[in-house]
Amino acid sequence: MKVNAGLGLMALLLGLGLFVPLQSPLAHHVLGRPGYSLNEDSNTPPSVTVETQAGGYALTYMVFPDIPRPQSQGRINFYAAHLGDGKPYPGKVKFLVRLDSWQSWFGINDHMETIGVQSLDDAVFRQGVVFGPAGDYIVTAEFNVDGNVHQVDFPLRIGIPDTIGPIGISVGALFVFLIGFGLVQRRRALTGKIREHQGKETPS
Repeated sequence: MKVNAGLGLMALLLGLGLFVPLQSPLAHHVLGRPGYSLNEDSNTPPSVTVETQAGGYALTYMVFPDIPRPQSQGRINFYAAHLGDGKPYPGKVKFLVRLDSWQSWFGINDHMETIGVQSLDDAVFRQGVVFGPAGDYIVTAEFNVDGNVHQVDFPLRIGIPDTIGPIGISVGALFVFLIGFGLVQRRRALTGKIREHQGKETPS
């Protein structure tokens, strides 16, 4: 019975670790803003610079400012240059965002939200954003080439995420349970040996 109670407690703790974070809606995390509403500061370094290729284009992604802070304005600069002639992508680019968490591996809290659709402006696609709570996110740039939709994912970290998340809490609870369970089993085994020894010493 004690073992079953311990297992039930562990299941409860794990359940709390899994479902408590679901209360934060994605809509309040990263909000779109017109790119031209933000000041352009060429002296401000980006927080992230990623280069990749997709759809026959060389892609570069930058996030400003250098340290995205919660509840502050920022900007995404997206460059797409053709691999053949170097000309910029002539269409529109859609920007989407979703949480980057372990829950998304299981299809939980993986909702993707559009933060804006931008046209080319001086060889750059600019997407203004208002950062929300601290955490890790994935920004997706989506564009169409000859009827084929291409999506490229980029990381975005806002502020300093919690060092101990639900996984850490769950693992810690499991660790404590296993230690307690091992101590109980060891005590039972020791008690059994003492009783067995006392039984042998009792005269018949």
